[in-house]
Amino acid sequence: MSTTTPAITDAPVRIDTPRRGGTARAARKALSSRVASVVAIVIGVLWTIPTAGLLVTSFRSAKDINTSGWWTAVTNPSFTLDNYREALTGGTTNSLAQFFINSIVITVPAVLLPILLASLAAYAFAWMHFPGRDTLFVAVFALQIVPIQVTMIPLLTMFNKAHFSGSYWSVWIAHTIFALPLAVFLLHNFMREIPGELIEAAKVDGAGHVRIFFGVLMPLLTPALAAFGIFQFLWVWNDLLVSLVFLGGVPELAPLTVRVAELSGTRGTAWYLLSAGAFISIIVPLLVFLGLQRYFVRGLLAGGLKG
Repeated sequence: MSTTTPAITDAPVRIDTPRRGGTARAARKALSSRVASVVAIVIGVLWTIPTAGLLVTSFRSAKDINTSGWWTAVTNPSFTLDNYREALTGGTTNSLAQFFINSIVITVPAVLLPILLASLAAYAFAWMHFPGRDTLFVAVFALQIVPIQVTMIPLLTMFNKAHFSGSYWSVWIAHTIFALPLAVFLLHNFMREIPGELIEAAKVDGAGHVRIFFGVLMPLLTPALAAFGIFQFLWVWNDLLVSLVFLGGVPELAPLTVRVAELSGTRGTAWYLLSAGAFISIIVPLLVFLGLQRYFVRGLLAGGLKG
């Protein structure tokens, strides 16, 4: 009885494994399908309808608003700019122009200050070695869990003792304090993705920390700074609580959000002014977002990529 021994060859054994990136390609294909596109369009239309209705209402007269819905403007268009004219130049009672300027005065420093301080702190946590660095970074990150409402009374007490209450400084400092933990965390994560060879090469050339930060890292941080700047700008511009607490007693320094809230409370029937005021308040954030959109997307994606 003869037996045969299978031939032994050097051919590699093939093991069936899922192709690399198959899951990602499947997800990309599902998201780019016609069904996903239709769903996205439907959600976008439903999301836009209330804003479109408010926009149409802001251009209609008070009589039309009180007698018909905004959708009737499609078949019977009747528009006017009197609402915006009255909202901006309607005297000391209804004018929003001064409050619009107050919002700009509040927002610009409240965006630049946390960006400057957070970028310096993030550089120290990312590329400087000192005792307790990791513990301090965790402590800064943990400050994000502190609710803003909890800090209002202690901050107001401190500002009153320092004679800062009722001034722009109180709002600038408050917004900077609230923004720093998140800003430091985001910018630190972005800086850690920068290759260390760039820092080492700059040190070999004799560059110090100041030159490395401003000459090497700052040009690379543009997307991250723009992304956080958009977040902070939208937060400060649309803020009502902080301004109401720290500037509530000084109406001439109040931002646009406070005045629009007062309009809704004292002139709840004047929808033509409320709708116009609402769009006056969102025009600047809309322009900022559209102007910096490409940096915003790059800043969100860059922190999760290496290489």
